[in-house]
Amino acid sequence: MHPAMPTKARSTRVDNAYERLKTEILNGQLPPGFQAPEPDIATRLGMSRTPVREALIRLEADGLVDLVPRRGAKVLPISLQDICEIYQILSALEALAAGTACRKAGDEALAEIEEVLNDADDALERQDIEAWAVHDDRFHRLMAKASGNLRLEAEIEGFLDQVYRANTVLLRLNKAPASNAADHRKIVQAIRDGDTDSATETARLHRLNGMLRMKDLLQDCGLSHV
Repeated sequence: MHPAMPTKARSTRVDNAYERLKTEILNGQLPPGFQAPEPDIATRLGMSRTPVREALIRLEADGLVDLVPRRGAKVLPISLQDICEIYQILSALEALAAGTACRKAGDEALAEIEEVLNDADDALERQDIEAWAVHDDRFHRLMAKASGNLRLEAEIEGFLDQVYRANTVLLRLNKAPASNAADHRKIVQAIRDGDTDSATETARLHRLNGMLRMKDLLQDCGLSHV
């Protein structure tokens, strides 16, 4: 029992450092190009260097930072090409998740998803775009979870982090990401009806159309990366 305690405590510290740094990157508090030595990052978090180093290694694996010898960690940008590729991959993965959810998702899971859609609609009515973006992100994560496939869910969530980050940049520029609530509700209804073809195709086209809108918004802003 006792020898395992330090390892468990260290794991908790690593998870904490990872989540805090990841949140700051996704929310734009640590913008693309931000660079700091490992000791400075540890001081920022009020933690020792060991858990911070392990957290940075995980963030590098996520594609969020680059670890530069003797210079610390640098937050990586997401290029327009990266975003297009992410959306293309998500169009396939989320289509698979939606189709699988037709067989796996229960009433409780669908009710939670529909509650998030209602919250998103309310946010749009209040013109609270930041709240809408949070609910939109939550919808896609719950859809991935509804597939009942943990590996598929994990893959989708990694790409959703990058989409959320791009949306955050657009919000800071007062450019609201396009909403397509009708697609979301059509997907949920198809799952309730057990219509695998409709759920799959709607989810696929939803992401591909979203890619085109995101591309247009970034180009309108003169951005080649976020």
